[in-house]
Amino acid sequence: MPEIVHTHIYSNGLVLVAEQMPWLRSAAFSLLLPAGCALEPSDRGGLANITSEMVERGCGPRDSRQFILELDNLGLEWSDSVSASHAGFGGAAPAENLPAALAIFADMVRRPHLPEQELPAARALMLQELRAVEDEPSQKAASELRRRHYHEPWGRPAHGDLPGVQATTLDDIQAFFARHYRPNGAILGAAGRFEFPALRDLVAELLADWTPAEPAEIVEQPTRQPYLHVPYQSAQTQIGIAYPSVPYRHPDYFPAWGSVGVLSGGMSSRLFTEVRERRGLCYSVHAGHHTLRDRAGVFCFAGTSADRAQETLDVTLGEIRRLAEGVRPDELGRLKARIKSSLIMQQESSSARSGAVAADWYHLGRVRTVEQLHDLAEGLSCESINAYLAASPPADFDIVTVGPNPLEVPVAV
Repeated sequence: MPEIVHTHIYSNGLVLVAEQMPWLRSAAFSLLLPAGCALEPSDRGGLANITSEMVERGCGPRDSRQFILELDNLGLEWSDSVSASHAGFGGAAPAENLPAALAIFADMVRRPHLPEQELPAARALMLQELRAVEDEPSQKAASELRRRHYHEPWGRPAHGDLPGVQATTLDDIQAFFARHYRPNGAILGAAGRFEFPALRDLVAELLADWTPAEPAEIVEQPTRQPYLHVPYQSAQTQIGIAYPSVPYRHPDYFPAWGSVGVLSGGMSSRLFTEVRERRGLCYSVHAGHHTLRDRAGVFCFAGTSADRAQETLDVTLGEIRRLAEGVRPDELGRLKARIKSSLIMQQESSSARSGAVAADWYHLGRVRTVEQLHDLAEGLSCESINAYLAASPPADFDIVTVGPNPLEVPVAV
């Protein structure tokens, strides 16, 4: 069936972007607010995360328990997240319950109670999250690698840091909420079974009189440190490797993304085949393309025994560098098969599409339909990917290791 995408921009700056999927019985939404961790004060790491937690502890006429009960009664599957750019809230439910769910979340982002008595419990959850990262070497490696690959504050971890979480007060939370939970810069993505005029009018009733606020300025600071070793007493070593790529809005994004799919996508990918299967160097190895609005990176991770860590690093770097030699037709065929499978899954998921249309608007200022994505993927060729790799071979690596001993890294890194 043809994909129907609508957009509406309200006078306060809020953007509604919606894709009708009438063959489904569900509807989903994804609300992105310009309240990410890049906007935190440098001495309040984790403030965006704890604010996201606190707004869910009662809003409008509901206390914390009533908030949860009403969502459960709607059959809503909901989630929250914090990235460098956004605080995100989303949910999916039977289509007839979408209006009631949106009304609750409108109260949450506009009229939260932010109850002082709930702050200790919220802080305790954040501290547990921090301890979980410290106790899991692979998460520690991922967090430190991203911090070093992107300039401050774009590489900050959403979970923050111990001093910041401990120092956060209710005044900090209230100030962050007042400054950054605003309609201008916010994007509401919706997908599933609904009539767009009714949805547009409902959102106007709930959010169109929301008062905008002045956007905050972000000052970047270089954080270049090509190699970092984090001592950790363990029989294993976690290895993280990152190198620059192009963001989603760049004309070369799909060839860049396709090259990473050949490197690490499925059990026939180069990393899995060479590093894990043929050489037996590690129990886990994978890579992915990560994009912010105007910068991006490829992040590769391997978990291995401490005595084989150096060889794992050397072989993994070798496979990454070998990408510059180009991809083969058989690899491209497998890549396209995986892309088609993923796109088919999107067409059957209102949650996936609501998140995708919101993200598209943020990155592009427009929405790519599933059909358009299919055409872009189908247009990939060995020639287009190899031309990109010849012009932009993997280089300028950032490396993080977490384990008992530091490793030798090439001088070129």
